[in-house]
Amino acid sequence: REKSKERDCPTMGINFILLINRQGKTRLSKWYTAIANKEKTRIMRELTTLILHRNSSHCNIIEWKDYKVIYKRYASLFFVACVSGSDNELITLEIIHHFVEILDRYFGNVCELDLIFNFHKAYFILDELIMAGELQESSKKTILRVITQQDVLQDNPNDNRPEL
Repeated sequence: REKSKERDCPTMGINFILLINRQGKTRLSKWYTAIANKEKTRIMRELTTLILHRNSSHCNIIEWKDYKVIYKRYASLFFVACVSGSDNELITLEIIHHFVEILDRYFGNVCELDLIFNFHKAYFILDELIMAGELQESSKKTILRVITQQDVLQDNPNDNRPEL
């Protein structure tokens, strides 16, 4: 009886996020569910093919297996998120857009090369925004402040070190 109650009240949960360029190369992948590497590769290949060959006039939401794949193209990158079939697509599109806005503010008009050469920063930002598949922080200012503090710590690692 308890399990059916949980299924009736689903929570917003992202299974994974992918950033794919127009040539089909994955530039970022973050998985929030435990999946074997072989299966991840198969999923990425399948979704990349589906999204890249899709007409631009079609909807940005694909019903795939028991999931919904929501994607949005910004310049040369596709931002892809996979959620359960009962989750809200518009909220997921907003989360994707929020992520892009934060990347834009941090990098100053983000491009694919920023993500290639600073992939660790993109992961830091994503980790501040989403944790365990759930939106963790909605404030752009807070996320950017935390990332800026991380930059200061990385640039000056000995400044905060106690003297012996």
